[in-house]
Amino acid sequence: MKRIVASTGSALDWKRLLAKPYHWKPGFSAMSLAQSWESAHPGLPPEVSDALTSAGDPVLIDPRLVLAVPEYQVDIPGGSRPSQTDVLALVRTSGGLIAVAVEGKVDEAFGPTVGERRSDPSPGVAKRIAWLEDRLGLGRTPDPICYQLLHRTASALLIAEEFDCVAAVMLVHSFSPTDHRFDDFAEFAGLLGVNAGIGRVSRADVPGDTQLFLGWCKGDQRYRQDPTPGATAINRGGEAI
Repeated sequence: MKRIVASTGSALDWKRLLAKPYHWKPGFSAMSLAQSWESAHPGLPPEVSDALTSAGDPVLIDPRLVLAVPEYQVDIPGGSRPSQTDVLALVRTSGGLIAVAVEGKVDEAFGPTVGERRSDPSPGVAKRIAWLEDRLGLGRTPDPICYQLLHRTASALLIAEEFDCVAAVMLVHSFSPTDHRFDDFAEFAGLLGVNAGIGRVSRADVPGDTQLFLGWCKGDQRYRQDPTPGATAINRGGEAI
């Protein structure tokens, strides 16, 4: 995991940070997420702020962005690659510092299921799944659950602990007009005692001292446009220019 962070000048600077640069396409999550967060700077996208405060928990009230890091990598036991969080946001609230691990989505899936990952004979895969289940207090996770949701959520907890935060949030920032894949998220959230809803964050039940919240918010459809030169640009106020 790289410990040196360089600032960005625009959404286009996010492309070089992607693990798979071909994901940078109009209408897909990487480009939409970059434009949304760059346009909201120096604050949070309004739907993110609204989702955090929707929990009504004192630890999430009055969220203010301290730092956002695109494509933040988190090392997890087992496996050969780190878990790459689309955006790590360190956020100051009235309750203290919180870590928000943001997973961007449009119509993309949450990757393979836990069952599909279990079919991999590699001992590293088995070790990682066992570690994730233990960290989240899940026991044996049902095969249909999306594997990506496990390691993104565990990453949020690890980040919060690393930065001595009072709470961790795993937030899906979706730009799908139909909330595609919300059912997959809700099924996973239910394992942690969360009755998931669109546009809100809820407290999850996990072992350990770090509070965990899960949530889903709807991004602005304007950010599905292409920000490259010659395409319609988006200014920092979120308007086409």
